Amino acid sequence: MKKYIKLLTVLLAIGAMLNSCKKDFLKETVYSKFTPAALKDSLAFEAGIVGLQYTYNLWNNQNENQNGNQGFLCVWQMGTDVAYNKAIDDLDPMAIPYTNYEKLTSRDVSIDFVWRWCYLLINNANNVVTNLDQPGLTLSAGFKNRIKGQALFYRGLAYNYLATLFGGVPVITEPLSAPKTDFVRASLDDVNKLIVQDLTFSKQNAPTVDQLSVPSTPHTAMASQLLAEVYLRMGKNPDAETECNAVINSGYFSLIRNRYGVHANQPGDAFADMFIFGNQRRSQGNTEAIWVQETENPASVPNGAGPDIDSKFPGYHFTGSQHRRVWGSRYYNTPGMIIGDSLGGRGISRMALTYFVLNLYDKNDMRNSQYNIRRKYYYNDPSSSLYGKLVTGPGIDTNRNIVPKTNKWDQFDPNDEFGSSMIKDMIIMRLGETYLLKAEAQFKQGNTAGAAASINVLRDRAHAPLANAGQITMDFILDERVRELLAEENRRMTLMRTKTLVDRVKGRGQKITGLSDKYLLLPIPQSEIDLNKDAQLTQNPGY
Repeated sequence: MKKYIKLLTVLLAIGAMLNSCKKDFLKETVYSKFTPAALKDSLAFEAGIVGLQYTYNLWNNQNENQNGNQGFLCVWQMGTDVAYNKAIDDLDPMAIPYTNYEKLTSRDVSIDFVWRWCYLLINNANNVVTNLDQPGLTLSAGFKNRIKGQALFYRGLAYNYLATLFGGVPVITEPLSAPKTDFVRASLDDVNKLIVQDLTFSKQNAPTVDQLSVPSTPHTAMASQLLAEVYLRMGKNPDAETECNAVINSGYFSLIRNRYGVHANQPGDAFADMFIFGNQRRSQGNTEAIWVQETENPASVPNGAGPDIDSKFPGYHFTGSQHRRVWGSRYYNTPGMIIGDSLGGRGISRMALTYFVLNLYDKNDMRNSQYNIRRKYYYNDPSSSLYGKLVTGPGIDTNRNIVPKTNKWDQFDPNDEFGSSMIKDMIIMRLGETYLLKAEAQFKQGNTAGAAASINVLRDRAHAPLANAGQITMDFILDERVRELLAEENRRMTLMRTKTLVDRVKGRGQKITGLSDKYLLLPIPQSEIDLNKDAQLTQNPGY
């Protein structure tokens, strides 16, 4: 018990430290709770890894991330081919430049947050890695390498975000102990080299998924999956395929093909089961899950649906996701309708699925079933004379109340009908995407038959018509990513990684203006350029 009290103290200190980070990263000093004063034994280093996962989750967390509101989540979906703004009049200003691209400048608040978030994750990872070499630590070489492998996963992940979104960026591999104002951008090749080194070390030294002592933290398959994506961005397609095969053939993961979990005896299908509250973790039967951010508060988990980080470290949990609110509809504003679990809880419909998405699926594709995409609503207020009848309205493009939506983020807490935040897990990586990354790698090597076979693993599961080699193009693969990963993947990141953002929006995007090749990279935050007074932090072209 004393060990866990000590660990909890360190975790809470790390959390408090992270919450206080509101200034620009490049003018910050080192954060004290990742320094030798705190990192003195194995328990403290374990806490450091959980602290890094906490830092990672600031991306999704409304309550912790000063910019992590609904507008920030919309940034990564709207202005692409999958989602568009349903209501200009009340959309958070954060998301507007990503629909009206001519308004996107180097002073954009979302860009500023992403840059600072990445370097916060990098600096904290650097502190963990560096402090493993403190003199006097009585830690085994195996333990040190395991912790280093997990920390370097986060550093590699952060640099991959930066490389994908900005290109070459400053490289920092040691903790900053004083303000620094002479950063220069490294070449993209040098950034990529570091990412590969970090993730290679991670996949060789992190624990396997069955060896994790703390859920949600890095393991070998996470490193291989991310490395596959990095290799694809670099054009190293055979290496990407190898990493995908390492995950697929590891024996730890398998596609969900049969009903399971808390709603297995209720109407539904196997694909939808993965996204039901209480079903998302490996411990809950999700064999497809590679990386799950476990966010549930155990007091809210029905019927003891599974272990939680909280159960091991009481009082420490991740909450605050706004995904349900941005993807869900405002059906409850319609007379005769009330907030309910069966309709996904309370949404706000900050964005809506494009017509392209709604017409993308084959008729019998399971991923297009009523359990995965809601297209029809029925009056659900028993006191209404309309109870049980189909809701009709002026059309899906003219209101936010009755709108087709993905059900992946459905979640209802009877203790919080307003739905201020979610207590639902987030699937960050799963095996379905591994097959899609493999198909992309095969296609880019000219192996269209192999790519078709990889995609057909998913299409067979979905009861969709199988593809043949002649159908396989990059567009087909990106279409299949929508069918499989809608509302899961960061769509903007995918289209920027594949350099297809502009082409994919043509004929597919809605309510988008001003998009050009310039936006295949984001601008370096002007605040960082201004602070960097002793060297030139060059801006990306066109900004």
